[in-house]
Amino acid sequence: MPVPLELRLPEGWHAATPERTGVPDAAFVAVHAHPDDGFTANVTVDSTYRPDAATLAEIGDESVGNLSEVAEALDVISRHEIGSAAAPGLTQTLTLTTAVSGVRRELTQSQVYLSLLDVHDPDRRVVVRLVLTATAAQHDDVLEDFRDIVATVRLN
Repeated sequence: MPVPLELRLPEGWHAATPERTGVPDAAFVAVHAHPDDGFTANVTVDSTYRPDAATLAEIGDESVGNLSEVAEALDVISRHEIGSAAAPGLTQTLTLTTAVSGVRRELTQSQVYLSLLDVHDPDRRVVVRLVLTATAAQHDDVLEDFRDIVATVRLN
């Protein structure tokens, strides 16, 4: 991660190694203790320097484009700007159909993008992405936990 982050996990979640969970590019992965129909809800965290002028909506579009390459079907259900001019953010919710370990799955993703600017050099921007992926059936049950995780994210 370009910047060290700290977060807290609610009860029922635990950290897992990115390689073991199939997301080796993630900086952090948490998994839910109770899988749904063989799929384990997970939260991934990654970040990248973004010195370009891309808006968070454009960065969200990039993520949708990347995901559409592996999804059978993909829809953006909602997108909202959050935060302030000093600490902007974006949330988006996606539904997708894709194969996971050879099993066709109906999944829902909630994505949060947080833009962190260097106060001494505003051209040094880091975008942190937190993603909850769960079955469509379990998503609403774990969404509040995801919101709790996002609320605890702090620079370390």
